[in-house]
Amino acid sequence: MTRSLWVRLMGAFALVILFGFGLVTWFVRQTTTGQFDIYMNESGRQLAVWTAPILGAYYAQTGSWQGVDGVVANPWAYAASGDIAGALPSTGLMGNNGSQGHGAGMMGSMMSSGTMGAMGGGMVHGMMDSMWAAMGDRLLLAASDGTVVADTSGSLTGTLLDAARLDRGVAVTVDEVQVGTLLVVPYDAPASPAASFRDAVTRSVLLGGLGAAGLALLVGSLLFFQIVRPLRGLAAAAQGLARGDLSHRADVRGDDEIGQLAQTFNQMAGALQRYSTERRNLIAEIAHDLRTPLAVLQGNLEAMIDGVLPASGEELASLHQETLLLSRLIDDLGILSQAETGQLHLEKQEIDPGALVRRVAGLLERRAGERQVALVAQVEPELPTLTADPARLTQVLVNLIDNALRYAPPTSSVEVTARRVGDEIELSVRDEGPGIPNEDLPHVFNRFWRGDRARARDTGGSGLGLVIVAQLVAAHGGRVEAENRPGAGACFRVFFPLA
Repeated sequence: MTRSLWVRLMGAFALVILFGFGLVTWFVRQTTTGQFDIYMNESGRQLAVWTAPILGAYYAQTGSWQGVDGVVANPWAYAASGDIAGALPSTGLMGNNGSQGHGAGMMGSMMSSGTMGAMGGGMVHGMMDSMWAAMGDRLLLAASDGTVVADTSGSLTGTLLDAARLDRGVAVTVDEVQVGTLLVVPYDAPASPAASFRDAVTRSVLLGGLGAAGLALLVGSLLFFQIVRPLRGLAAAAQGLARGDLSHRADVRGDDEIGQLAQTFNQMAGALQRYSTERRNLIAEIAHDLRTPLAVLQGNLEAMIDGVLPASGEELASLHQETLLLSRLIDDLGILSQAETGQLHLEKQEIDPGALVRRVAGLLERRAGERQVALVAQVEPELPTLTADPARLTQVLVNLIDNALRYAPPTSSVEVTARRVGDEIELSVRDEGPGIPNEDLPHVFNRFWRGDRARARDTGGSGLGLVIVAQLVAAHGGRVEAENRPGAGACFRVFFPLA
């Protein structure tokens, strides 16, 4: 089953969105988690710096860590007691004159030393764990040998900590002698504030990313539909052309690349339709041109065979003229076919355009005299040479002059000129005939087009002369123009670039 372009575009777009969504989610979570852990660690270290003097005061008072669990559970209540309050440095948790701050007052009222003494060990650990978990922190107190003597969660009590972990803690000192190490680490239980914060960030990123992905898919589907719809119309029009219906056209929507493609397709379809019509007309006219001399030959020969028409020299000369017309028509068709298929061989050499014009005018002077037309050659002096095929260039001039002689009235003139125009050599042929209808001017050199001037069998030509002129000039890299002269007559100009 052939997948449509829209499906493939949407599939690729969805993969890009999925990959980008996953990458952004991972990056945001990693960055947020990392920065939050840094914040928690710094906050915990600061808390440890504030709490370490309280524990040091306890050790100095008791001489050991026995019973320190209650102090670790609520160091502020212990610090607020009258026995050691005056001996503590300012920690930021104590108010002026030894009064508790907001946190100390709350904690002190919740867990005074008397209250702690009335509680059992298991109940103390439970409240310690619950209180510090609610704050998002966990306190570990290790003795000087690295053994954990107090843990707010109770899980590591009695465990020996390694040196690397102890190095991250804050020393508890008494008279400048380290008696323990205090670590405040994030509480990593699933219900801890840190875990809840990470989960909230992840959920927010996921929900925001899913919403953005859905919106992107919706916008992308509409955009891709706008892209694919004209392509589908273009494909349908192309299929119509493939079936032989050259009237199909694509809808042009906008001036973007797809719109330009549709315009180009329509131009191509129009050219194909026009060429098809002109080709049919040309084939019909060529068949007519071949049929007429063949009918004359066949009829005269049959009359001679039947003895109705004598085989006189005059009749034979007439038949010979018909064969020459057929031969010229066939030769012109052969040249036209070679030019259109790119098989026209050119033997280029340096030639003098002025000398060529004079020579061709001399060759056709007798024909012009028979028509009582003056053939005049005008050549600009010191013309540069051209790199061209002299035989093909001669054929160009012969066809143009022959065409002019057919339409030049008696006692008129045909003027052939050669001159330099910028970086080109211009060869022109002017007559004083009826001229060319303005509506026919753009078409006189078109392939498969026939007009009264371009092809007229009644005047003795094959009717392909101007078409062949255009093909031969194009093969030399030149261009050809036709125009009406002001007043009367037509003018044909050919331009050849200088080497």
